[in-house]
Amino acid sequence: MTPSSRGQDCATALKEATGEETLWAENLPQALARLREQSYSAVVIDQFLIENEPSESDQVLDHLGTAFPVYLSFAVSGMERLLREVRSALQRRKREETQARHSVEQQIRSEMFESITALLLSCELAMAVPGVPSPAVEKIRVIDNLAHDLRQKLGTN
Repeated sequence: MTPSSRGQDCATALKEATGEETLWAENLPQALARLREQSYSAVVIDQFLIENEPSESDQVLDHLGTAFPVYLSFAVSGMERLLREVRSALQRRKREETQARHSVEQQIRSEMFESITALLLSCELAMAVPGVPSPAVEKIRVIDNLAHDLRQKLGTN
């Protein structure tokens, strides 16, 4: 997002450097419309726009979603700095996505282990009840074996 006449050149250079689809928004309303249409990995924001149009800037920032904002002064920054900052933002985003995915996987695994433990305990208690018919005991053993298999599979990943 920049009103700079170099905006299109910057977008082209970013696309070539990152391989990511890159769009240029000349002003905040145009940027807001694009942010509403689709999601982005990173959004380069000219500090000039933020400083000169704070109310519209807030609306744009509210619609960034999961995009990493990269603030840059196009008046004083060169193309190399732009590329470096965007690459860094994309790497941070990828790293944070990996960490978030790992955290969710660990949480789900933990919750599944708790449920499987409760299932195994319930099977043991059910099989220990005196007078349980043998067909029921066999069904409980099948459930118990399946729960043990699930626990083993979860433990190996």
